[in-house]
Amino acid sequence: MIRIHHVDPELIPMALLLEADPSEACIQRYLSGAFCLAAVQNDEIIGVCVAQSIAEATYELFNLAVYPAYQQQGIGTQLLTALFPRLRKQGATALVLGTGTFGYQLTFYQKLGFRVDAVMKDFFLDHYDEPIFEQGLQHRDMLRLRLDLTENQG
Repeated sequence: MIRIHHVDPELIPMALLLEADPSEACIQRYLSGAFCLAAVQNDEIIGVCVAQSIAEATYELFNLAVYPAYQQQGIGTQLLTALFPRLRKQGATALVLGTGTFGYQLTFYQKLGFRVDAVMKDFFLDHYDEPIFEQGLQHRDMLRLRLDLTENQG
């Protein structure tokens, strides 16, 4: 049985966070003071989502990660749908995130109601030391996605 609950950022294994973000330096920047939910099975954290307040009534999802052995089982969806009402209780009306312009992550977020809000040209080239490849293609641009939390999710 998987439980979703709030967890202190320092309890999240770095190896798990690196599943979604290949830069430990970037992770360290957004982890401090973040609101984190963990998916726990048999007292082990197997998935996590990390959000941070970035403006009045707006949070940013900086990391959503599930260990590979547990992926494709709906855990990421459970984490996000548990996050939505918790952010609303904190006064959030929007959740934003950045992702690549292609890949399964984009489809995943769109199925949950996120919409494209902006494109950040060359983001992955300018902000990461190593190139990021997926399906044989290099990520260059970042899509900024936005979800209106005043609508009926979660």
